[in-house]
Amino acid sequence: MGICRLCPRECSVDRKSGQTGYCGVTGSGIYAARASLHIWEEPCISGTNGSGTVFFSGCNLRCVYCQNYQIARAETGKQITVERLAEIFLELQEKGAANINLVTPTHYTPEIIAAIEKARTGGLSLPVIYNCGGYEKTVTLKTLEGIVDVYLTDFKYMEKETARRYSGAEDYPETAQAALKEMVRQQGRAVFGPDGNMKRGVIVRHLLLPGHLKNAKAVVGYVYETYGDQVYLSLMNQYTPLLQVNEWPELNRRVTKREYDRLVDYAVSIGVENGFIQEGEAAGESFIPAFDHEGI
Repeated sequence: MGICRLCPRECSVDRKSGQTGYCGVTGSGIYAARASLHIWEEPCISGTNGSGTVFFSGCNLRCVYCQNYQIARAETGKQITVERLAEIFLELQEKGAANINLVTPTHYTPEIIAAIEKARTGGLSLPVIYNCGGYEKTVTLKTLEGIVDVYLTDFKYMEKETARRYSGAEDYPETAQAALKEMVRQQGRAVFGPDGNMKRGVIVRHLLLPGHLKNAKAVVGYVYETYGDQVYLSLMNQYTPLLQVNEWPELNRRVTKREYDRLVDYAVSIGVENGFIQEGEAAGESFIPAFDHEGI
């Protein structure tokens, strides 16, 4: 690993020698909390059997409202080798996964590349999805060209102060813009297979936070005005207030139907056609799997 500058935090720590990065990870191995078929993604990602999702431990954002806080804080996770990760990819393929879905992978990028290459040599033929928080360095993303087929990225903030308050990343807006530009450069317009699953492309997710409709509209407006129908927008209302948001009382409620409807109406009004919305009561812990080392 050496000195780590994989993400915009640029901690410059040597995890291999026992130092801990902002991501919360220490050591030279890979830490993963779960590998399983996951059905709670966009339809073109989940497919019929589910997405072959690998949840990695640690995160370079560690948002205060994180729905996967256990792994974001690296509180759980089993250490594995590159060889074992390659085996996990092949096991997920054997189970009928629609793809290989890498969740919070940034701080393991070199190891993941090695594991994918090894798995492809061993017969892996599924699309690879890079499922990230949008806070990425373009130089790191460039190393994934030809490795990753689909970028499934969050775009959380267009407001610097909101990014600072909830993710400690005031530079998030411009960093996410640059990262998205590189993702689109690599993947171009989306390509779907005969089964309806995305084989190549970019999906931009935005999780609507309670009381933050203005920020959400700014994100949707920027993405659509910049890339049009070249990328897919996924507007999510599944925000669940967990215990850790007690210090941020404005986040200690669910998103209202009116808030979400206004966001969807805005997206439609500016011309968004390629996108996904969540209908009905989406918030809840059904979207939060048990990080019990299944499949690891």
